[in-house]
Amino acid sequence: MNLRNKLLLLCIFAGLAFNACSTKKDAFINRNWHALNTKYNVLYNGNIAFEEGREQLNLEYKDDYWEVLPVERLEVTEEIKLDSEDNNPNFIIAEEKATKAIQKHSMDIKDEERNPQTDEAFLLLGKARYFDQRYIPALESFNYILNKYNYSDKLNEAHIWREKVNIRLENEELAIKNFKRLFKFESLKDQDYADARAMMAQAYINLQVIDTAIQNLKTASYYTKKNPEKGRYYYIIGQLYNQMGHKDSANYAFDKVIDLNRKSPRVYMINAHLQKIKNTELTSENELELLEYLTELEENRENRPFLDIIFRQIAEYHLENKTDNLAIAYFNKSLRATQNQPKLNALNYENLAEYNFDNNEYKAAGAYYDSVLTNLTENTKKYRATKKKFDNLEDVIKYEDIVQYADSVIGLYNMSDGEQFTYFEKHIAELKQKAEEAAKKEEKIRNAGFAAFGETKGGKENKGKFYFYNITSLGYGQTDFRGRWGERELEDDWRWSNKSKIAPTVADDAALVANDSISAAPSNDEIYSVEYYLNQIPMDGKVIDSLHTGRNFANYQLGLIYKEKFKENLLASGKLEDVLKSEPEERLVLPSKYNLYKIYEEEGSPLAAEMKNNIITNHADSRYAEILLNPQAVLADNSDSPDARYDALYKKYKDQQFLATITGAEENINKYTGDPIVPKFEMLKANALGRLNGYESFKEALNYVALTYPNNPEGKKAEEMISEQLPKLAEKDFSAVKEVPGAGNWKVVYPYKRHDNESALALKEKLEFALKDVNYSNIVSKDIYDLENQFIIVHGFKSKDFALGFDELLKINKKYKINEENFVILSAHYKIIQVHKNLLEYKAYNLTPKQ
Repeated sequence: MNLRNKLLLLCIFAGLAFNACSTKKDAFINRNWHALNTKYNVLYNGNIAFEEGREQLNLEYKDDYWEVLPVERLEVTEEIKLDSEDNNPNFIIAEEKATKAIQKHSMDIKDEERNPQTDEAFLLLGKARYFDQRYIPALESFNYILNKYNYSDKLNEAHIWREKVNIRLENEELAIKNFKRLFKFESLKDQDYADARAMMAQAYINLQVIDTAIQNLKTASYYTKKNPEKGRYYYIIGQLYNQMGHKDSANYAFDKVIDLNRKSPRVYMINAHLQKIKNTELTSENELELLEYLTELEENRENRPFLDIIFRQIAEYHLENKTDNLAIAYFNKSLRATQNQPKLNALNYENLAEYNFDNNEYKAAGAYYDSVLTNLTENTKKYRATKKKFDNLEDVIKYEDIVQYADSVIGLYNMSDGEQFTYFEKHIAELKQKAEEAAKKEEKIRNAGFAAFGETKGGKENKGKFYFYNITSLGYGQTDFRGRWGERELEDDWRWSNKSKIAPTVADDAALVANDSISAAPSNDEIYSVEYYLNQIPMDGKVIDSLHTGRNFANYQLGLIYKEKFKENLLASGKLEDVLKSEPEERLVLPSKYNLYKIYEEEGSPLAAEMKNNIITNHADSRYAEILLNPQAVLADNSDSPDARYDALYKKYKDQQFLATITGAEENINKYTGDPIVPKFEMLKANALGRLNGYESFKEALNYVALTYPNNPEGKKAEEMISEQLPKLAEKDFSAVKEVPGAGNWKVVYPYKRHDNESALALKEKLEFALKDVNYSNIVSKDIYDLENQFIIVHGFKSKDFALGFDELLKINKKYKINEENFVILSAHYKIIQVHKNLLEYKAYNLTPKQ
């Protein structure tokens, strides 16, 4: 073939190729050219990206087996996405490829699509958007296929995907209606029919029509060819039967999951086993059989990844069987085996908390409830219920710690020198024994490791070489280290992955004698030195007296908490009796006796009459004695009740009698120690201190209320004020505050001494008369500044010039003749001097020339 013919053929092929690229010509070459390019180029890569994204979702998704599983394994957020950059990159690629296929290869000629692959591009586009949770755009894609491609082989699949979107958009009724029409008029492949029935079941589950959902899932499990789907559907059927209370039917479904064995994911089989055990009532006849069943699950090596839930089920078995120690041990084993399963952790901690609570171990219960909270999502119903329980125990934990610490220190203080020395010698001996046992255990493990390595090929080849010169042995050691400790930096305290947790472990055993002055961990020499511990015991009698006082108050508070909140009269009486045995302050004696009397009376104890007689005889003038002698008369006369006293004191506060409010609050705090009204008196006292003494006193008083009564409304209010209000009041720089023109924010202030109150009130009357006479709308008030000073103030001038003009008017007008010392001040500056009591600083600032 000559050159001319070759060129001619090349031109012909080039022309054909060029014509084939056109999407506007309905020719055989054009259709097949674009179909092949779509299928084997663009869509091929798009489908690969889509499957990778789906696989990633499957790997990352974790089912919640404590709830009914969703039919489809897809983690769904609450929000409905439209378009976002924060999407799965694989689905973005799949969407881009599908879009490219549509834009470049679609052959829409005379309103008919001539490229047979375009419908698949739209299907891929919709599926990618669906898995990216952008349901509205996905719905558009599926609807386009259904409306445009009447003869497509993808119509049924598009129908199913559209209804999946409708279910995600909570249009379950519409999805069910469309599914029924699809089943009636279309012939579906088995797998498509299974998928449709499964999604229809999901719609019924969402609508709480459980029996119909079960029937659809049964149909789906029959027609699906995928064993993992069979296992999932059977398991959900079992869960739904459990919801309905049909345990036998549920167990039949779980047996089908178990029969699949390795054909479906093992997690379904393990949970099916455990659900069957939960559905079986424990009796004396099947007790041993159930234990053997659980033991077999535990010992099966293939079940190691699921030991956390297996251990929990064994713990529940022992708890129901009243073998409490074994139950506690297995709950703890479940916690140790759990990896990133907060819900399982929460359930285990809750069981431990309830066990300790039922056994009156409130401090331990509180610690476990705290752990429950850390594993729950905030603002959920479960979180709020647990938080309420924990709040009730928080005071118990705090006061029990105070009592335990005080008892330990006081006990050591009361020992003779010889007894103290013997006590700490014994303690040090125990520490040494523990250290030796730990070292022997570590040596045993290490030797076993070396022995095992010595039997290997590498160990035999390098036998006799020093460890650090033996590359194979060194590699074994490094591997063993990483297996035990993970990757660690070469640094101090390398054992701790979280340095914030570093604490002296051995010193914890000696915490009973620790004090706040010790900030560093003791050295090894100190840990094994008797002198070190002896030096920690306080020798100052004032410190011991303080511990006595704190312990008595803590025991009193515990008595009230056990009596009022937990109705544990035995525990409450023990704490109150401890108070009376320990030479308490006078303010604690009578309330303790009265509360003991109420406990004895409730329990029907003969000690009630004895305690009543004690109160009447030894405290005849008290309110408690009046209540015991004539309860009806006292209840009828509420004039001297705690609430009436508070109301009277609050009226004094509103009248700016701050000193009287403070002294009255202190008197009532002492009188009603332990009464629920005490925090209210404390809060009133804090406010009065702030008004009288300023910011620092107010801050200190609020901190006291917040720390002393953290679970009372007043304590929470104080905490809120500390975090929100105090920062706003802290500003004391006058130059930082600017005037707002025309806002009525200037005052004329007349200072007076507190002892010259008559003159101050006389001036107030004159000012009110003058304002009325000149027809001004300003207001006059009297404000207390501090213990010695007070102000008469005229409020509401629009500017400084207006305020000065008013002062000048009063001076020159013979009708008023008010020539008292005064100063003009911006309202914001007046607030600063009242909060910080820095009038002298303001006067110095006011005399400084302004730039």
